[in-house]
Amino acid sequence: MSNQAQQAREALGARLRDLRKDAGLTGRALANLTHWQLSKVSRIEHGRRNASEDDIRAWCLHCGVEDQIPDLIATARNVEAMWLDWRRTLRTGTRVRQQQSINLYEKTHLFRVYAPSVVWGALQTAEYAAAMLRQVIDFYEIPDDVDAGVAARMERQQYLYKGDRRFNVLLGEQALLTNVGDSEVMRGQMDRLLAVQTLPRLSLGIIPASAQMDIWPQNSFVMFDDRVMVETYSAEITINQPREIALYTKAFSWLRRSAVYGQTARDLIDAALISWG
Repeated sequence: MSNQAQQAREALGARLRDLRKDAGLTGRALANLTHWQLSKVSRIEHGRRNASEDDIRAWCLHCGVEDQIPDLIATARNVEAMWLDWRRTLRTGTRVRQQQSINLYEKTHLFRVYAPSVVWGALQTAEYAAAMLRQVIDFYEIPDDVDAGVAARMERQQYLYKGDRRFNVLLGEQALLTNVGDSEVMRGQMDRLLAVQTLPRLSLGIIPASAQMDIWPQNSFVMFDDRVMVETYSAEITINQPREIALYTKAFSWLRRSAVYGQTARDLIDAALISWG
């Protein structure tokens, strides 16, 4: 288990310990009520053992906090699912990971995307996507399957045109200026953004570099309905916990305050297109 996942398990254990203490129960008293060994209570509270969903239900029942059960169960699920090491995820190349995204797109109705420095995958041209995936292959030293990875990434774009899905996308102005590939690739990518801007299912906002920010910029993230995915250099984090999702929902709404839309956004894309020659 990664350090981050272990820290999350320890944090869950601390929350359960606080609930027990708030209920006026000793560890031994809780163990007696649940018919557990005292060591099980201790191991859960110190993050040395996973709390199962049944464990959480019993814990909350005897502590008189049954209203906490849904959030705590979501936290426990998140501990196990939150951290996917990129080397493990990409060990066979990029195609499988791209295909997993397609499956997620199929199930999602509301997309909220924040991409401060590069263009989001579903809006990329094939050339831009190829340049991005080549960087991934070189960086993680994984099998070279650029063509298959690009094909799978392009397949995502069908969802921009079908169903009742809605896409709320925020790009930082830097995403228009980060050189991915070369000038020709970037010109094609700017043309693509201008073309998709009018899609009825897509709301495309650009956050100008000079915009006043109500919240500090952080890592890019994508919200798939009520699920958040955050990518770092080392791993992909999946967030399912309601309290954390609420924070990302708030962050996205605050980031939108700094974005421009419509013709003003188009002007920024046009300016970037001109800058790429």
